[in-house]
Amino acid sequence: MSSRVLALFGPTASGKTAVAGVLRDRLEAVVVSADSAALYSGLPVVTAAPPYPAELVGTVPLDRSVSVGEYQRWAQSAIDDAAGSGSTVVVVGGTGLYFRAALSSLDLPAPAEPGRRAYWQQHYDEQGAEATHSLLVERDPAAAARVHANDRKRVIRALELAEAGSSLAPADDRLWTAAMRLPTSVFALELPLDELDRRIDARTEAMADAGAVAEAQAAWASPLSETARKVLGVEQFATLPRAEAIAEVARATKRLARYQRKWMRNLRGAVTLDANRPAEEIADDIIALGRTGEHLSGH
Repeated sequence: MSSRVLALFGPTASGKTAVAGVLRDRLEAVVVSADSAALYSGLPVVTAAPPYPAELVGTVPLDRSVSVGEYQRWAQSAIDDAAGSGSTVVVVGGTGLYFRAALSSLDLPAPAEPGRRAYWQQHYDEQGAEATHSLLVERDPAAAARVHANDRKRVIRALELAEAGSSLAPADDRLWTAAMRLPTSVFALELPLDELDRRIDARTEAMADAGAVAEAQAAWASPLSETARKVLGVEQFATLPRAEAIAEVARATKRLARYQRKWMRNLRGAVTLDANRPAEEIADDIIALGRTGEHLSGH
């Protein structure tokens, strides 16, 4: 392969896990997941974990929160170890920031000081949305311009970052850094929206049939970190009647897929592939393009 790293992005249910599996078999590649939900252990059905071994899948206990910075260190270590041993690496995921963090040298902000998030949460709740947002205007006008006062989570995060000397709206806010860390071929899987919706409906039903309810209920009864609690499907399958849970998970997944499709359009240099065909055909195209050196420049 001309590119040591093959990076595959696509909306949920676009078939990227299957394509990565074919690439793994054909190239004897190491697959590295760039999915924030797949990190968690005990949720293989709810997170649609791959049926083959992959790095950073099911490795984090449910009671642990994970930052992007932690994920970046894990992912880059896994990529470097595999590439250093001569293996091709397939980075696959649908979490945009994680995908970016695995491939690029992101300058991520330092985590907030212990207790500061709780401080700003209390400030927001006691002083109100407008007053807290006004404080953000004073401390970081650029971030305040991006965040509505009623968006409690982002207002609080913006204040955390401002306090740590960073910003939710950095001056250098490119999607990619100037170069990938390693020579990388980036591929994006694209599907017609109606086909994507059909696949999401079918996959959600299949999850329920495969035991998503019992899996989610077991997780919901355990201590859950803030990030694990947000894994799509856990709360719905654990707390709603089966039919209602399926409908709600499908709706939420479709919203996520639309966001991922929007994010995908900004993948500069990516080769867009028609995903409405067998995984083997898509893998053939990726292998052929990878051999010709269709990649973003690395160091």
